[in-house]
Amino acid sequence: MKILITGGAGYKGSILAKELLDRNHQVTILDNFMYGYDSILHIINNSNLKIKKIDIRNVKETDLKEYDVIYHLAGISGMPACAANPHSAEAINVESVDKMIKILSKDQILINASTTSMYGYSEIICDEKSQINPVSIYGKTKYEAEKIIQNRENSISLRFATVFGVSTKMRNDLMVNDFVYRSIHERNIILFAAHTKRTFIHINDAINAYIFTLDNFEAMKDDVYNVGDEKMNLSKLDICENIKDFVKFETINSTLPDLDNRNFEISFQKIKKLGYNVNYSLRDGVEDLVKLYTVYVYNLPYNII
Repeated sequence: MKILITGGAGYKGSILAKELLDRNHQVTILDNFMYGYDSILHIINNSNLKIKKIDIRNVKETDLKEYDVIYHLAGISGMPACAANPHSAEAINVESVDKMIKILSKDQILINASTTSMYGYSEIICDEKSQINPVSIYGKTKYEAEKIIQNRENSISLRFATVFGVSTKMRNDLMVNDFVYRSIHERNIILFAAHTKRTFIHINDAINAYIFTLDNFEAMKDDVYNVGDEKMNLSKLDICENIKDFVKFETINSTLPDLDNRNFEISFQKIKKLGYNVNYSLRDGVEDLVKLYTVYVYNLPYNII
């Protein structure tokens, strides 16, 4: 199949591209490459790979029309990035999606990267029919984009748990990744609202979900699915306790409010009933992250102790 990945040079996209190439698909990465090209150097010599340097805001019909499948991963991801750039978040996460939908043909398959963050704050276990209650610009823009996409046939939105683990394009801001980094380089983690819960998924299981969705598209199409596993509905304190199996550090509980006040548990039964299951644990991801961050240092917006 001819497959296009928007945001294909990113944290998940660069790994998804390799997986699809390994399955002998013809893959095109569409990305503005604002973070450089290093993330795709491991696949650049594959003859089935093509590259388009295009900002998703500027995409045209000619950029999309030849593909059987579009994986839409491009966007501003996470609460801090969207809060810092609210106008860009709206333009990239919502307006560009509306534009893309209008130029796709009805027969093209669209698989959209959505997020469980849109559940926001909930006191019940959320499934796909639960009330959406986003508490951030990120959650709001992703939900707006999802609504646009689900008005189109041949589309699926995958509401991913928060991803963690090592990629060829690292995201150090994701909670588990960030906590492991701080545990190694600062030897302490300050916890805001330590007992609030989120849900998490190893990057390899996220990639497997993209493949599973393509393989099971007819059974899944025109719907939304939470992607993850109930075993990884975890609190911030739970994450720290797991990391302590690998790294010695101190946890400090802050009495200040958390600016990101999400708190929810998620049900993943809908996609599990179709045969999807996770294969990687939090421990698997932490072990790899410890190995990486022991030697890898990046510039934080404050001094590292």
